[in-house]
Amino acid sequence: MECKNNPLKSIDGIRSASYFEDNPIRSVIHFLKYRNHRATASILGHILVDTYRAYGLEVDVIVPVPLHPSRFRERGYNQSELLARQMAIILDLPVDTKTLQRVRKTKSQMELGVSERRRNVLNAFVGNSQQLAGQRVLLIDDVCTTGSTLDACAAALKDSGAISVWGLTLARAR
Repeated sequence: MECKNNPLKSIDGIRSASYFEDNPIRSVIHFLKYRNHRATASILGHILVDTYRAYGLEVDVIVPVPLHPSRFRERGYNQSELLARQMAIILDLPVDTKTLQRVRKTKSQMELGVSERRRNVLNAFVGNSQQLAGQRVLLIDDVCTTGSTLDACAAALKDSGAISVWGLTLARAR
């Protein structure tokens, strides 16, 4: 399913494995993201691989949506990176966790409306090298609500020379 809740400018497209509401995957995502159940990343990674293959996406590298360093210290891991690494093993693709960085701490997107989400992540990400120049990038996150975070990441990656950026998430909000 495609995430089409607002006009996105930089990302080439977003695909999701399922809907978030009224779905058991919601609990599994929350266990991974908020309760330190990292083992669920393996199962969820397989779901993402199945979705990637079903849509026939072709990429050169996988990039997880980065956390701000302070959030990473609080949580101790990045759930998107765990998912990306599981996919990379199965698909035999590289994972780049260095090029895209979150340079500005943002509010939680959960309480924000569409336009507030877009403003919240504006200039929050940078591509700090030309490492991905000429590459087709698969951007991984757990949930897509409006696509604002994925779009902001895609803008930074394209500013760093990526030729295309597709987003892939486990779930999307209706």
